[in-house]
Amino acid sequence: MTEKTFTITADTGVHARPATLLVNKAGQYESEVEISYNGKKVNLKSIMGVMSLGIPKGAQITISAEGTDEEEAIKGIEEVIKEHLGE
Repeated sequence: MTEKTFTITADTGVHARPATLLVNKAGQYESEVEISYNGKKVNLKSIMGVMSLGIPKGAQITISAEGTDEEEAIKGIEEVIKEHLGE
């Protein structure tokens, strides 16, 4: 399993548009990919799951991936987060 923690710096937090970008990117990988926030963990390939977390600006999130392409998945998702959401 590979995981990485990020801080959301976007003023609007993880709203519909960036959540869709994350879900679409996660869907490109075979690995199981999850996002954790505030003690809850959901499948990052599920838009409803991601939106249910209600992630605000300043939140610490953890992305975890497990499978054959887990490292590529983390790198790809990290690119989306850095471009649209935070660091």
